Amino acid sequence: MTDVLRAHAEQQHADELTALAKSDDRPRPPHWKLSPWAVATYVLGGEAPDGTPITPKYLGSRRLVEVAIATLATDRALLLLGVPGTAKTWLSEHLAAAISGDSTQLVQGTSGTAEESIRYGWNYARLLAEGPSPKAMVASPVLRAMETGGIARIEELTRIPSDVQDALITILSEKTLPIPELDSEVQARPGFNVIATANDRDRGVNDLSAALKRRFNVVVLPLPGDTESEVAIVRLRVRQLGESLRLPAAAEDVDEIRRVVTVFRELRDGVTGDGRTKIKSPSGSLSTAEAISVVTNGIALATHFGDGVVRADDVAAGLHGAVVKDPVQDRIVWQEYLETVVRERKPWSDLYRACRELV
Repeated sequence: MTDVLRAHAEQQHADELTALAKSDDRPRPPHWKLSPWAVATYVLGGEAPDGTPITPKYLGSRRLVEVAIATLATDRALLLLGVPGTAKTWLSEHLAAAISGDSTQLVQGTSGTAEESIRYGWNYARLLAEGPSPKAMVASPVLRAMETGGIARIEELTRIPSDVQDALITILSEKTLPIPELDSEVQARPGFNVIATANDRDRGVNDLSAALKRRFNVVVLPLPGDTESEVAIVRLRVRQLGESLRLPAAAEDVDEIRRVVTVFRELRDGVTGDGRTKIKSPSGSLSTAEAISVVTNGIALATHFGDGVVRADDVAAGLHGAVVKDPVQDRIVWQEYLETVVRERKPWSDLYRACRELV
């Protein structure tokens, strides 16, 4: 494989998937590369029967992951729902990679997503020259997954216009895609299913119809339950990103990560960690994904413009940019937090000075 910035999950973790498949003697649903048990081991981490270590891809509730995997082994599609930054896309990619060995059958949902992205389109040059024919048809990722018995992924389902969403109803209920132009249809092979993701802050943008909702089992991915869990997630992802970006692992500073996570959690919850001081929350989500970005940017600054050790100056700008989305209201919230919370913590005096210089 050529050198790429970010390999697909099935490429990046090919050794782990191979080790699990080689010794996986548990029942597998049709066309699945691994048994549901092995898929859970791949996602949550552990050890293959031959001793190969399996790195965790998702740090969270094991039961939620098991429910998601079990759903995909039935005739119900899976909808991963949660606030921004709860690893919905990340989990969907790794589930698809472990189940079908291909995470690339992807539809990116936007307000401009057309029905052809879910059903099929046409090569118009060939259509005009030859008329409607299978060779003139351009299959969507969903159609390709139906033909191969694989997993199709639909990102940001609620961003897609409602009339386009409804193209999924027949596919999910009948497991068939009619092609009236050819007087034919495509019937899904065993193993086909759909993983969709949706941001629960987008409710009301393009709500799912009742008919479409019934075709999905919903798994809500929560924010990390405590500080240490979130620190562990940030450390894992920062290390992985650092490897792909060629940033030295030594630049990772767990104390600075814990400070960033603490700031995010307190502003998100509207109260300090000890429960003594109530604070205002900014307009942004302050997700775990944003914390990862702040720390990674800090490592890049320390690596290229410092001595490789992440300090308060390196994360201050990232914190400011993550918190202050609204230059008026969020700026007030951030200033109040700095003065009432950060300033009073003596070990955080360096962070207070670095952040005050940017306000």
